Amino acid sequence: MYPLIEIKTVPIEIEMKTKNAQLEYRRGTAEMEISRDKGGIKINSRPIRLKMDTFEARNSVSPTPMRSITQAAGRGRQAAYQATAAYAQHGKLFLNAKVGDDVVGQILSEPQREAANVQPSLDFLPKGGVNIEAEGGEFQILYEMDKLNFDWKVDNASFEFVPGDIEISVAQMPDVIIKYVGGPIYVPKSADPNYQPVNVEA
Repeated sequence: MYPLIEIKTVPIEIEMKTKNAQLEYRRGTAEMEISRDKGGIKINSRPIRLKMDTFEARNSVSPTPMRSITQAAGRGRQAAYQATAAYAQHGKLFLNAKVGDDVVGQILSEPQREAANVQPSLDFLPKGGVNIEAEGGEFQILYEMDKLNFDWKVDNASFEFVPGDIEISVAQMPDVIIKYVGGPIYVPKSADPNYQPVNVEA
């Protein structure tokens, strides 16, 4: 005798998918800007300066009014000194005069003697020279090279945390399978081709 019914149970099937947490690093970007400052050349030149002072030379030929007054005053002062000396000489002659001396004739004859003693002389004009002053020139060259400026712009790197994930899904629902595994049942039993009568007497 064997069982006629086969019972089979199908368990539940669960799928679980997990995703680990991650710490993602994002790199920063870098940009560079280049700018150029142009140089150049600069030349500074100053010529020689020559200063000529002709004031004294011109005054010796054609004196200024102030210089003319000064020269005339000097000549007047000299003439006054000479006249004073002449009067003093004349007074001395009168003091030392003796009877019979021609003092007046001597006094009158002095201008003629002085005129006879005058010697011609040469004079050169202009009397004053030219005062010359010179300043040296300058020549300066300034050269400046071009300049390159580098400007870096860097974004900061960042970290991003990605949390984990758990996914649960049911792949197979639980089930009970009942299966009849026996042979066919004949009514009456004698209809079974394999039927054998039961020996009761034995």
